[in-house]
Amino acid sequence: MRREVDLYLGYSESDSFNRLIDLNKKNMEATIEKKFSLEEPLDKVWVALSNPMHISGCVPGASITEKIDENNYKGEVSLKFGPIKSNYDGQIIIEEMDHDNHKMKLVGKGLDSKGKGSAEMTMNGSVVAVGSGSEVDFKMVINIQGTLAQFGSRLINDVSEQLMNQFIANFKSMLAGEEFDSSLKAGSMMGSMIKGIFKKKD
Repeated sequence: MRREVDLYLGYSESDSFNRLIDLNKKNMEATIEKKFSLEEPLDKVWVALSNPMHISGCVPGASITEKIDENNYKGEVSLKFGPIKSNYDGQIIIEEMDHDNHKMKLVGKGLDSKGKGSAEMTMNGSVVAVGSGSEVDFKMVINIQGTLAQFGSRLINDVSEQLMNQFIANFKSMLAGEEFDSSLKAGSMMGSMIKGIFKKKD
């Protein structure tokens, strides 16, 4: 499968072999930082943001399948990168939830359901009041090992940012009481892939 993906991305046979060796030596990491403004007041935004059961529906391709306790949840995530689709079964851990200062830290860990890799995400988020509205600040560090890692950190970063943008749009719709589609937008994902591929070849 790695060879098929490399050829799909325009790599030669020898490049594909070298990339396979490199992949066995390291993980792929992407860092996404995002700040966005909302017209909704801080208290309303924080109530929604600090409830994993509420926000999980805003995350493209993700769902919470079980609440273990107040700080631990089980869930599923489906991602598609070009010809590869991966499903992760994992756990979400709330490491920090500061309701007074409106800050949070979540850690997500998952294993590919086919045993072809793993993923880990650490997210720090905060909300502050800005006038009658609020501002949300996110930082996500994503570490991927296995099948999806073959795309490289730059491409993973591009697609992860696209997923974050879709999450923000869904979250805004949820706060406004509007309907939204939490499924992965294939067109946007492909656009991010093409963008990342051209960056690689510059």
